[in-house]
Amino acid sequence: MSARQRVRRLAPGVASCLLALTCGSSQADSQRLPAKWDRFVETFDATLAKGDIVGGSVALVEGGRIVARHHYGYADREHHRKVDDDTIFHWASITKTLNGIAMMQLRDRGLILLDDPVTRLVPELRQMHNEFGSMDAITIRMLLNHSAGFQAATWPYKEGADWEPFEPTRWEQLVAMMPYQKVEFAPGSKFSYSNPAWIYAARILEALTGDPWQYYIQKNIFMPLGMSRSYVSYTPEYLRAHRSHRYVVETGRDGRKQVVDYGAEFNPGITIPNGGWNSPLDDVATYIAFLTNASGGDREKQERFDSVLRRSSLEEMWQPQLPLDEGHGHIGYAFFVLDDVAPRLIGHTGGQGGFTSYFYIDPQTGRGIIAAFNTAGGGAFSVLQRAGVEVLR
Repeated sequence: MSARQRVRRLAPGVASCLLALTCGSSQADSQRLPAKWDRFVETFDATLAKGDIVGGSVALVEGGRIVARHHYGYADREHHRKVDDDTIFHWASITKTLNGIAMMQLRDRGLILLDDPVTRLVPELRQMHNEFGSMDAITIRMLLNHSAGFQAATWPYKEGADWEPFEPTRWEQLVAMMPYQKVEFAPGSKFSYSNPAWIYAARILEALTGDPWQYYIQKNIFMPLGMSRSYVSYTPEYLRAHRSHRYVVETGRDGRKQVVDYGAEFNPGITIPNGGWNSPLDDVATYIAFLTNASGGDREKQERFDSVLRRSSLEEMWQPQLPLDEGHGHIGYAFFVLDDVAPRLIGHTGGQGGFTSYFYIDPQTGRGIIAAFNTAGGGAFSVLQRAGVEVLR
């Protein structure tokens, strides 16, 4: 299989990869850090080295600010540019949490009900085959908790041919495929992760607001929260020097591993609403400050938090809806709810185009953890996810 084919095969998913090069870390208030943090940093470095990962970062957030962070390796290996505080990662499916918040904003403004049929604003879906009943029975709520019955992948073309885009780029392409797709299980009956569901949610938002999805998110989440280095799609020119490259660990015909640099940029196309967010760790920490209501008594900041989404609606998103496939928690609205062991944690994971990431928060303590790395193909994600969750428990 060619390098191009392998990056396509690995693009939607998990990550891992490259050399145990130089690592850097900075910490504040070290006396307040959990003892598990140092062990996690050791695990982080060892796992990235074992998986041939080129570069990554992790941060511990408390009270709405980063109290410890650690960097590993390179953002651009060829030019010896190390990962640092300003390095921009792609956050992939964590973008879905932004999309979920946007849908709850529409609900709170009275523009939608969660039990509205999706076809009210996305009538094209009536072309799909649904042996379980009418497409009109699929609701917005089912989009938000991944129970609508839609397929997991957006795009069926994953062989790596030169004519294949990374993802579909136009809505018409998805519509053209709808008569040749089917609902895969009884809507509302179970959780099954679906990327296209979030494109349909974005179509609802665009129909009601008149804004392209990315403009709406910029105006209604990034700007009020002060996430000034967050963006979707291609990197703005003034931030390009900080964008991490993306890598894939591949096995050559001789059976030897190699780490391939696929550059910094890629176009998620129309799938941006389910995986398009890019930013440095500091902006994700700002997002966590909002999620944990860490206003620090600042009235203006609290008003901005409330203007994005009122607390009761955010907590509604964290109520368990359906058990996850792995049986270790539940899906809420857009967020994963890890409630099988106390304390309950809220978060999401992401993997796309060579990047892998996650964040989790403990809403009771306000503590959170963020991790990202820039190489796919070495199986590091599951180890680091478990280790990160353990820091908060």
